[in-house]
Amino acid sequence: MEYRIDATDQTLGRLATHIAILLRGKNSPRFDPAKLSGNKVYVSNTDKLQVTGKKIGRKIYRHHSGYHGGLKEEKLGHLMARDSRVALRHAVMGMLPKNRLRARVIKNMTLAKGET
Repeated sequence: MEYRIDATDQTLGRLATHIAILLRGKNSPRFDPAKLSGNKVYVSNTDKLQVTGKKIGRKIYRHHSGYHGGLKEEKLGHLMARDSRVALRHAVMGMLPKNRLRARVIKNMTLAKGET
């Protein structure tokens, strides 16, 4: 199935939870955790996502290059200004199971900054 979601004025975490459920197919009575559901999710207007509380200035995304001094940090506010699709993708990835199926499931999600 195909699902189209408008992210306007939706909360980041709640939207990510909804997307993860649709991608895995947990809304279907034929749900099997070991198989791809085949559901495709299209999300538009990711620039208009909302974040509750003070997370915009306090939440930090970190990754390390593997070299000395290679810790890179970026606040959610800067990440949303740079590319809001990355923040939503990161949130959805964190809600999917950490196994080999995750890389295949996330390919069924398409994100757009504006209208599609």
